[in-house]
This record gives sequence, C-alpha cells and structure tokens, in this order.
Amino acid sequence: MMRQAGRYLPEYRAIRAKHHFLDVCRTPELAAEVSLQPLRIVGVDAVIVFSDILIPAEAMGLPVEVCDAGPVLPRPVRTAADVDALRDFEPETETRFIGDAIRLICRKAGPDVPVIGFAAAPWTLACYMVEGKSKDGFPAAKRLMYSEPKVFRELLQTIARNTASYLRAQAAAGAAVLQVFDTWAGELSAREYEDFSLPVTQRLIQEVAATGVPVIYYSKGSTHLLPLLGKTGATVLSLDWRTDLAEARRILGPQFALQGNVDPCALLGPAEHVEEAVRHCLRQTGGLGHILNLGHGILPQTPVENARAFVRAAQTAALPHDTWKAGG
Repeated sequence: MMRQAGRYLPEYRAIRAKHHFLDVCRTPELAAEVSLQPLRIVGVDAVIVFSDILIPAEAMGLPVEVCDAGPVLPRPVRTAADVDALRDFEPETETRFIGDAIRLICRKAGPDVPVIGFAAAPWTLACYMVEGKSKDGFPAAKRLMYSEPKVFRELLQTIARNTASYLRAQAAAGAAVLQVFDTWAGELSAREYEDFSLPVTQRLIQEVAATGVPVIYYSKGSTHLLPLLGKTGATVLSLDWRTDLAEARRILGPQFALQGNVDPCALLGPAEHVEEAVRHCLRQTGGLGHILNLGHGILPQTPVENARAFVRAAQTAALPHDTWKAGG
C-alpha cells in the first residue's frame, strides 16, 4: 500500500511521538523498524523503505521542514540563479542513510520479501522545489515553466540527474523494485506533459532500469495521459482510483504490468466493502500482470483491521487469468 508505514498504525505513532519525521527518515534503525511494521502487523507482500520524496531536494541544497500541515521548503527555487545554486550530491555519502535502511530491512525481512525503494519524478519534485509547499495547481511552478522554459528545463534535468544516482544507490543497497512517484503529473495537459515532463522522466527511468531493477511509475489524475505513460519506459504503470484498469489495459496493451488502484476511502467502510473493492479492482485485469495496491496513500483514519482485510482479500482472491480479455 502506498504510505504503507504511517499514521494508521499505532506502532508507528508511538515512534513518531518520540522522534521527528525527518529524524526517522535519516536514522536507518528507525526507518527500518517503521518500514517493517506493516509486514508484521498487516501481512503485506513487500516492504517499502520509509523515507520522503523531498530527501533529494535537501541533498541538492534546499532546506526542508516537515510540520503537521505538510512539507515546507523555506527557500524555493524561483530564478536561474537558484537553479545554478543547486548541487549534485553523492548518494553513498550524503544520503547513505536510505541505503543503510534498505540493507537493514533486507537482512531483517529475509530473501523472500522484496524491498521497494522510491523517489519523486522530476516534475513532481520540481513542483515542491519551486512552490515551496503543496498547493493546488502549483501556480509558481507553472509560472516558471511558462515564463522561463529554459530555466525550468534545466531544473528538471538537474533533478533527473540526481534522482537517477539516488535510485541507483537504492538498487545497489538491495532494493528489488524502484518506484517513481509522479503524484502531480495530472496537473499537466497532455501537451505540457509531452513537452516538459516526459523527456526527463524517460531519461530517469532509462538510467535506473540499466541496473536491471524493475521500475514502477505512479501518476495521479493522469487518465488523459495514458497513451504518453506508455512511453516512459517503466516496467509497471501505477494508476490512481479514477482510472479504469481494463480501459488502461486496452489503451496501453499487454506489455505493461499495472499497479493499483483501489480508492483509499474504500478502506474506511466495513470489511465486506473493502473485500468487494478488491474483487472489483481485480476483475478489471483478471489478476493478470496486476500488482494490487491503493490508488493513492492509505488514509491515517483507516482501521488497521481494514488494512488487513485489504491484504487478505488480495492474497486469497480466486480469479483465473483467462477471465481477462483485451479491451476488458
């Protein structure tokens, strides 16, 4: 589940009561512990390393603060000089803590449990770096994109270059899969996505895929981008709950695995509703080439038993692969 380790778990909240969010991210023993909690408590099939998508922004020289209202970057990137001031970083030294966390998780979870690493896609990380926080529409990011396209492209290239080395280091540490989160891809039109985001996303995924580790690409609100998502080079395309997976399969073809895409709010209802939401999702693909997941992050108010029901329903689903046919 996205946000697999998080505020819906009392065990996670107990650790966070004693440690700041970023301190948990930067302390391998704490990051490993909260990463492993869903494996022990909920019974998931894979462990996602606990971290934050803004870690590379901090390593490139931008201060990052995380408060209850969300992340804040007090010195956002707004000019060519700001972009020039960003620095390339060495993941094995400056963000070694995430590699150490992955190594520790691999040892504790054992060889049969895949560990998933992740980072933000260039466009999504640029949104935060320019805006300085999450904001509807990301107007400051779009203003820079429209008014200074050369500067904005340079920012995207800087992010892609650093993110590629950051993800390669996670693969070297033992990550079996790497996920690229383009949470704000849907803020772009198809033309804007193809012009600005797609080329650097392709570059990033190509460099990471050279490690031999499969790459999952998640995009939110991106049904209008489906034909372009197939050009990213990702092994798996992860889609939010707004997208019909059978339609996505029809558009994209059988060469991509799909991930998703149960509405996180479905886990707020009774257990039988959770189970039906899982069955409905699996019927769209027949379970073929499908990694069941939520369509976005699990909500903090989700009952733990409903998270367990979600996992159980997936693990016990009895859908023959031949129920899927092209076109749904």
